[in-house]
Amino acid sequence: MGLENVKHVVLVLSGKGGVGKSSVTLQLALSLSQQGHNVGILDIDLTGPSIPRLLNLEDKKVTQAPGGWLPVKVHDAVQADPNGAITTTSSSRRGSLHALSLAFLLPSRSSAVIWRGPKKTAMIRQFVSDVLWPPNTDYLLIDTPPGTSDEHIAIVEELHKLAAEVETVTNGNGISLHIDHRPKLSGAVVVTTPQAISTADVRKELNFCVKTQIDVLGVIENMAGYMCPCCGEVSNVFSKGGGEIMARECNVPFLGSVPIDTGFGAMVEGATASQQASTTDGTSSNSEKPTELVERYKECGLCPIFADFAKRVDEKVQPVTAS
Repeated sequence: MGLENVKHVVLVLSGKGGVGKSSVTLQLALSLSQQGHNVGILDIDLTGPSIPRLLNLEDKKVTQAPGGWLPVKVHDAVQADPNGAITTTSSSRRGSLHALSLAFLLPSRSSAVIWRGPKKTAMIRQFVSDVLWPPNTDYLLIDTPPGTSDEHIAIVEELHKLAAEVETVTNGNGISLHIDHRPKLSGAVVVTTPQAISTADVRKELNFCVKTQIDVLGVIENMAGYMCPCCGEVSNVFSKGGGEIMARECNVPFLGSVPIDTGFGAMVEGATASQQASTTDGTSSNSEKPTELVERYKECGLCPIFADFAKRVDEKVQPVTAS
């Protein structure tokens, strides 16, 4: 089973396209990693994968290993020991981050995926069964396409199927033991934008969660206002509050609102250029800046917001671990 090293699985859903599911997935992953959790991102948006682009890892390829695929490493876990030295270890103040996407398997970023439903379903089953996530992966965040179609049905069926499997072994005394290797489908984070045209579609996604028995960990209202890059003041350019009203009417938790922050886009898009500059011109100004995305993200205006989201999601999930 490919998910035997994963403790908790969280789906990132939305019935509407263009609401920022991939950026929400990435920022939740970075925030959980900053809080010490080892995290994986699985991108099952097969026809429009965005995670490799957001990570600036489009040139990376998946490695084939005995037993399955190895996901692409984004960053290692890091620990500061009592003497102040920095070491890499799985038990750390900053967890590791790995990612897998169909884009890592395609010959180029411009390659089109023109597949019917059965082939999409087969690919997702392979993602679930044949990916070797690192040991002690605390969270696997699954970035999904918009809607409630083949990819969603396939991933939920596979996860529910795994949840029903318990291995039975017999010890030396002839006593049968039930060993639970099942990852926990902890629930879903649902993303919307404030406008009524978006919340109308996202309500269908919440209905999908009810029918497929997925707990909703919370609703995030994305693109709620515009954050000024100079002073940080948020202006409600479009509207605000639609996601909160929807969450209240559907009786699901509301995690909070996220403004549009041009700094996040600049951070992601400018990562490759700054990394290339630091390796080619050798200037101290570039080399002094953090090159890892997880470290640069600490300077982003959205970092405190998603740190709170990650903490609240973790608090909702951990009671499952304690039992």
